[in-house]
Amino acid sequence: MAEIKTKPTSESVEDFINSIQDEQKRKDSFVLLDMMKKASGEEPKMWGSSLIGFGQVKLKSPKTGREVEWLRLGFSPRKANLSLYISGNINHQHAEALKKLGKHKTGVGCLYINKLEDINLEILKGMLENSLKIDFFYE
Repeated sequence: MAEIKTKPTSESVEDFINSIQDEQKRKDSFVLLDMMKKASGEEPKMWGSSLIGFGQVKLKSPKTGREVEWLRLGFSPRKANLSLYISGNINHQHAEALKKLGKHKTGVGCLYINKLEDINLEILKGMLENSLKIDFFYE
């Protein structure tokens, strides 16, 4: 199995969120923390210095065969946006939900949101729950 830099740590998730300078991002992070905890049934863990993850899964690249341990669901309150790590290819697996979600951007496995008030939280909740039913993969 390949080694990746971002691994679970014993750092406090709450301390990390409380250290976020931007008040709105801090509040949104606590909302996401609660949503993901309920959706996954898992306790949050810090992955590296700025990523909050729920659950763990072994990923295998279909192209290279490389295997890594990764979080099942997670988010990172980055300076530019909230980056949500959701299972599967977001644009493919969540196409219908994305049309109703609100203001966002996407990558293969990431959903980027400026602030939670820009989106429909019920749609996001459904996306989180559905993502846990999808075989997690990356390209």
